[in-house]
Amino acid sequence: MKRFAFIGLGMVVGFIAALGLLPAAHGANDMSAYRQLDLFSDAFERVRANYVRPVDDGELINAAIEGMVSNLDPHSSYMDAKAFADMQIQTKGSFGGIGIEVTMENGLVKVISPIDNTPASKAGLKAGDYIAAINGAAVQGLDLNAAIDKMRGPAGSKITLTILRTTDKALAKKPFDVTLTRAVVAVDEVRWHREGDVGYIRMPGFNENTASGLENAVRELKRQIGPSIKGYVLDLRNNPGGLLDQAVQVSDDFLTAGEVVSTRGRHSEDTQRYDAHGGDVTEGRPVVVLINGGTASASEIVAGALQDHRRATILGMTSFGKGSVQTIIPLGEGGGALRLTTARYYTPSGHSIQAQGIVPDVAVAQGDEDDIPRIARPSEADLPGHLANGDAAAHRPAPTIIRPPAAGAKPADYQLSYALDLLHGKVPAAPVKSAQAN
Repeated sequence: MKRFAFIGLGMVVGFIAALGLLPAAHGANDMSAYRQLDLFSDAFERVRANYVRPVDDGELINAAIEGMVSNLDPHSSYMDAKAFADMQIQTKGSFGGIGIEVTMENGLVKVISPIDNTPASKAGLKAGDYIAAINGAAVQGLDLNAAIDKMRGPAGSKITLTILRTTDKALAKKPFDVTLTRAVVAVDEVRWHREGDVGYIRMPGFNENTASGLENAVRELKRQIGPSIKGYVLDLRNNPGGLLDQAVQVSDDFLTAGEVVSTRGRHSEDTQRYDAHGGDVTEGRPVVVLINGGTASASEIVAGALQDHRRATILGMTSFGKGSVQTIIPLGEGGGALRLTTARYYTPSGHSIQAQGIVPDVAVAQGDEDDIPRIARPSEADLPGHLANGDAAAHRPAPTIIRPPAAGAKPADYQLSYALDLLHGKVPAAPVKSAQAN
């Protein structure tokens, strides 16, 4: 893509036109866009000339693009060249750091989720924690990328985070320090173990290795358990998603035919349908999929596909409801990229789960949901600027919630325990309410 060496309206118009966001001028709407760009150019020049300190032109342009894109919806964003390179590394499967997914809120870094089996999860960091300082330096005033840079470092080096835990009344407003040792973080690594005669597969996210990880897990569990294997539990709880093609392949691994998911964009020609190609790796064994409010995006594609095809029983709590697809669009030579919402995705029965979520066939609470403040566990529908669903048929009645017993011994993981009982026929399976797949 052509790079522009001069600054001003011509550069801005050329830049936006090169992205394909500004059509050739041939109507009133296009002229209005040019007039708005005049306004942007005026503001740009005034900032360059009058701001209290000199500001790099690239810094201003990056900030302008970020503002333009991030105001569209909660999931569209701009990545500068470094952030784009970091994202590419993460989708490959590993990076150096402490292992947390974060966002920026109220000037602090907020933990979305610690990644399984990383320094962060082992140190007890929790979703909803706020990071107020890194190695004694306050994070307020930093942007998210700068804060992430400070948390990364060579494996074996130490880092001290100052934490605010508002979800714990005893610790609210009382910051405390946690010292961690950085490690090479294997992102979204599929893990598995046997639960007696049931294979348990934990899938924390979707990167380039997820489908192959699932297939390897099934092979190993068959070898360990043998022909008496009763079934599988696929744990997608707190799985925030990832690569669409991996979600399709994981679904395909359980299905013998039919649609997995379709994506529908702004124009009819943008519609794409992804189908299964046969070859159920589990050889038709029963499958229970665990979901909760942290199950989002690509993991909802898997849950929705297996539910609509009646291939699995979905157990847990209603999922997050992120039913939009983000496309990574590189910008220029050696530049950054847009993460742009370009489509909604639909389950095989034709329903959008955007801002609705996947409703489980068997609703089972873990037991601590009511203790977590709603503000600390928002769904897609709670995010400012979220896309509307637009699909009245997506509203499915939720089944009655099964809660852990109030007294007596309770399993450490009640949802998993219930899934195992379901596979062994110790508890009745609720009728599947999802529509038959087309």
